[in-house]
Amino acid sequence: MGRFDEARFALEAMSGGKNTLLMDDMGLPSVMVRIPCFRWSEVYEEGEDTVCSAFIVDGKVKDSIYISKYLNVVERGRAYSLPDRDPAHTITIDDAREACARKGPGWHLMSNAEWAALAHWCRKNGTLPRGNTNAGRDVTAVHEHGVLAPPSGIGAGKHPEARTLTGSGPDAWSHDWTAAGITDLVGNVWDMVSGLRLVDGEIQIIPDNDSAMNVDESEKSPLWRAVDTSGNLVAPGSPNTYKYDGVNPGSPDDTAPLVPGGVRLGTSVRQPQYTGPRTDADYFAWTMMPFRSMAADVAPHVLLKALGLYPLSERLGGDNFFVRNYGERLPLRGGSWLDGASAGLWELYLRDSRSWIFPDVGFRAAYVEL
Repeated sequence: MGRFDEARFALEAMSGGKNTLLMDDMGLPSVMVRIPCFRWSEVYEEGEDTVCSAFIVDGKVKDSIYISKYLNVVERGRAYSLPDRDPAHTITIDDAREACARKGPGWHLMSNAEWAALAHWCRKNGTLPRGNTNAGRDVTAVHEHGVLAPPSGIGAGKHPEARTLTGSGPDAWSHDWTAAGITDLVGNVWDMVSGLRLVDGEIQIIPDNDSAMNVDESEKSPLWRAVDTSGNLVAPGSPNTYKYDGVNPGSPDDTAPLVPGGVRLGTSVRQPQYTGPRTDADYFAWTMMPFRSMAADVAPHVLLKALGLYPLSERLGGDNFFVRNYGERLPLRGGSWLDGASAGLWELYLRDSRSWIFPDVGFRAAYVEL
C-alpha cells in the first residue's frame, strides 16, 4: 500500500465511507465528501420525482458526486481541499474555474446545481449548518468559533479580515452536523459557484450539471440557457423567460446607492436598479432583500425552487438576496464572516461582475467521474 492509499483507507474507515482522498493529475490529494444520488421528491415537498439535476451530467445519471470537504486553497495553480488552511480568496471566478479544471477530467468549480442539492438535503434532514458569520464566530451561537487565519494584508474595506482556517469550526458548521460533513458552506468566505448567471435581469443557467464538464461559461458562450414559464430551457432573450424586476424605481446615481424594496420574479425588467446614462455600469445601484420575501408576478416554475432561485416557503431564515438586474452578474453563495444572521445556504449574491475579487470571496472544487 502506498502512503496515500493508506491515508485514504484510514479516512474512509474513520468516516464510514463518507470522506475520501481523491488525487488530481499530479497525484496530489484533496479531502472530498461523497454525496450519493437522490431524487428531488426526496428532499422537498414540491419536488418532481426525477433525479436531482446535480447528478445528471451530459444526459447521464451519476451515482454520486464529490464535494470538497474544505474551502479550497490554490497550490501550483490547482485547487485543493485541505484542513487548517487560510482559504483562497481575492480571486476571480474564471481563475477559480481554471484552478479546478487544471486538476484533470471531472474536476470543476462547484456548481449551483450541486449547491442547491446540498441546501435542499440539509433542510430536509434538519441540519442547516451554522458558520463563521461574525468575525470568527457564529452570530447566533457565539460559543462556536474557528481558528482565525492570519490577515492577508489586502484588506476588506472598513472590516478587518476574519477568515477562519478551513474546517476549524465545530461539527455544527458542517452540512450534516458531523465531523464527516462538508465544512464552511455558511460564512467564512462566500462560495463562487458555476452554472448560473444573471444578464440584464434574466436568469440563465447551464443545463443539469453540465458545468462538471468545464463547458464554456464565458460571457459570450452559446451554452447559456434561460428558463421560460413552462420550465423549458431556451435561448437567452426568448419570450416569457424568468427575470428579476425591481420592486421600486432604480437610481441614476453612479455612487452605488442601495435601492430599497428588492426584486420580484417576472418576465420583464421594467425597473432596473440603475437608470443613468453610463454604459460601464458595473458597480452602480443595487438592491437586497430577505430571500424568503421574494414575490412573483408569474407562477414560479418548480425548477427555480429546485435551483435555489425562488424561495420554497417563508421558513428559510434571514438569508439575503443581493442583485443588480443590469449587466452580467455571477453568483456567490452562503455568505461570509461579514454577513451575520443573513448568511445561510439560501443566501445568494448576484450583484457583481465576473472580474469581482474581495478577501471574503473564495471557492471549492467538486468532482464527478466522467
